[in-house]
Amino acid sequence: MISDIYDVIHRRRDVRGQFSGEPLAPGVLDRVLAAAHAAPSVGLSQPWDFIVIRDRGLREAFHRHVRAERDTFAATLGVQDARRFSGIKIDGILESTLSIVVTYDPDRGGPAVLGRHAISDTGLYSTCLAIQNLWLAATAEDLGLGWVSFYREQFLQRLLAIPAGIRPVAWLCLGPVTHLEAVPDLERHGWRHRRPLSAAIHHDRWNPASATR
Repeated sequence: MISDIYDVIHRRRDVRGQFSGEPLAPGVLDRVLAAAHAAPSVGLSQPWDFIVIRDRGLREAFHRHVRAERDTFAATLGVQDARRFSGIKIDGILESTLSIVVTYDPDRGGPAVLGRHAISDTGLYSTCLAIQNLWLAATAEDLGLGWVSFYREQFLQRLLAIPAGIRPVAWLCLGPVTHLEAVPDLERHGWRHRRPLSAAIHHDRWNPASATR
């Protein structure tokens, strides 16, 4: 039904604290990765790769790095924001069943990638579309997925032996969850509130009166 896709889009959450750690059912990971791999890409370059990480030692090493980056960010905050941030869980690296690192290869499909000559970032955009497909497929499978962004790319390249020139775009935590929150975490903790759709729509030209931050 057409309503199903809208339900999945609006149920999707950036999951941190609801992972159960239970194993994935047979075939689920293949379906989710196949959905990601079906994403559109500039010039049909398919510039993504997926590193599936189950090794506990790798996950613990990455978790330590993420905690250090969390502390670095927290040190930049004022008192009120620091208090709010202290209650926000930023990852489910150790609680989730597994992790998937999505990478971007700017040389894939080259040297002449059809449609990329004027906007070099279209390859990176394509990789993000694969991530969105993966996220929506995971939600449709009643799984949780969380995107971890508190890390340095160079650290992750070294940790996973990613070749030079290949960019790690996302560390994604994936697995069964106890539930998906009705309200996103950052809204529940009062960090940010959603902009109304009306503030994001412009007609014919940019309208500064309607644009809010």
